[in-house]
Amino acid sequence: MEVKLKTVKPFTVAGLQVRTRNTDEQRLDTARIAPMWQQFFTEELFDKIPARQSESFVYGVYSNYESDATGHFDVTAGVQVYEASAGYPAVDIEGGEYLVFSAKGKMPDCVIQAWGLIWAYFADNPQTLRRFTTDFEVYSAPESVAIYIGVQSPAERSSSSN
Repeated sequence: MEVKLKTVKPFTVAGLQVRTRNTDEQRLDTARIAPMWQQFFTEELFDKIPARQSESFVYGVYSNYESDATGHFDVTAGVQVYEASAGYPAVDIEGGEYLVFSAKGKMPDCVIQAWGLIWAYFADNPQTLRRFTTDFEVYSAPESVAIYIGVQSPAERSSSSN
């Protein structure tokens, strides 16, 4: 899997939203992310969310982290919008440095596999610190995803260690 560092400008995504945690997603009876995505596609929300930017991809956004990868967080399935839309929760993607992990393959298997590799990457690279503010998936084609993980810049790392 390819990994690149990119700087992202802030933007807004609106769509469906659930609150969950990774341990709940391991069990079918408590998983909330897959049913949310199913609703997003079944109801064809890509074309229905007001103020959608015409060039928008489909996004999966992870935000409002309680703590780290073990705590609760929000997941939003949506599209990039010019402004928050009535009736759909919106989340602002924080600008800054992101590690981008790209994967191709059958969905959702390749996304699940990519997240496993992302967790392994951070376990193997403890000097790279996640921000746990906003992370997001960009679905640019039916079998292509880029997962953006917010990381602390060198300046953030030095100020947090003082």
